[in-house]
Parts: sequence; C-alpha cells; structure tokens
Amino acid sequence: MRIVLAEDLGLLRDGLVRLFESRGIEVVAAVDNGPQLLHELLTRRPDLAVVDVRLPPTFTDEGLRAALEARRQLPELPVMVLSQYVEQLYARELLADTRGGIGYLLKDRVSDFDEFLDAVHRVAGGGTALDPTVVAKLLGRQLRDPGLQRLTDRELEVLALMAQGRSNAAIGEALVITEKSVGKHTNSIFAKLGLTIAPDANRRVLAVLA
Repeated sequence: MRIVLAEDLGLLRDGLVRLFESRGIEVVAAVDNGPQLLHELLTRRPDLAVVDVRLPPTFTDEGLRAALEARRQLPELPVMVLSQYVEQLYARELLADTRGGIGYLLKDRVSDFDEFLDAVHRVAGGGTALDPTVVAKLLGRQLRDPGLQRLTDRELEVLALMAQGRSNAAIGEALVITEKSVGKHTNSIFAKLGLTIAPDANRRVLAVLA
C-alpha cells in the first residue's frame, strides 16, 4: 500500500512514518501543509491519503479541503482523516461522496496501532471507519432528515456501529444481541432509508453516508 501523509507536527508525522513502514506500508510523501498535500496527492496518486484537518497556512481546514479537492480530481481516492477535531461542514461533504473509502478518526482515541491499521486497510479497500464521536456529532445534525427520524434507537445504535466498519457479528457482540437480530435491524434501516438492492451499490456504505 502507498500512502501520502499530511501532519504538521513533525514528531507525530515522523512517528507515523516509522510505524507505517514497520508494517510494510510505503509512505510516498509526508507533508505538513495543504497546498503541498494537494500537489502530492495529484502527482503520486496513492492508495490512501491520511490527512490532518488543520494544516498550514491557515491552520483551519486546509487538510480536509485539500483532500476534498483531490477527490474531485481523483474520484475514488480513499481518504482517512486523522484529527483532533470534528470539522462538521467538510466532514459532511466528504461523507456525502460515495466514491472510494472514507475514514474519520480522532487522534486522542487512537490508542491501539493494530486497530488503527485495520481501519487504514479497510478504508484503502473502499470501506468506512468513523469514530463514534464523529458519528454522534454528524447524526446529531442529521436527525431532522425524515429517513433518519424513522429509525428506532436500536437501529441508530446499529447504524453507528456500522459506520465504524463493524461486521454484523461484531455489532451483535457490542449490543449483546444475536447476529440474526442485527440482520433484521440492518434490513429495516435499508428499507426506512429507501436503499434498494442494486448491483453497483453497497447499501451498508450508503446507509452510513445517509
């Protein structure tokens, strides 16, 4: 796997490079600002972008905006956001794009590197990996949507765990219900969100993005 990494803190950036490379992941570029990130993404065309939200020169949302622009030009570019902040406006825009893998994890909640690597591989493979805090904040703003209003509390719990990339078995274990029950809740979520079976659509991903 080839990664472009964007992180303005030198110590963290160098540490991530060493950790990735120790697991056989090639970091083709490690940058510390938004314009350079966009350049490297478009030039290197990596398998995954690992991006901090707040980068120079403005230290606001440079990293996320660069990633969004790169996805406009490289539509299936997987993006893993690794940040201290939930930037809701641009996170919603990123999640609204169903092309390519999407992840959004908070730095202070990533305590297990193996678990983080699992999320990295999942996103690079076209899946999703969302921190529960990110899910909670985004759902909090989306609950006025008629489709989401029809979901029960249990279905919202299943959807939140689905957003983290968990399988039905893992969701069942977390909620202490059977895998069969998870399947029923999942099908109900699909129905209430109007997600019909289609050969070119992953309904789990579409449900999360909804």
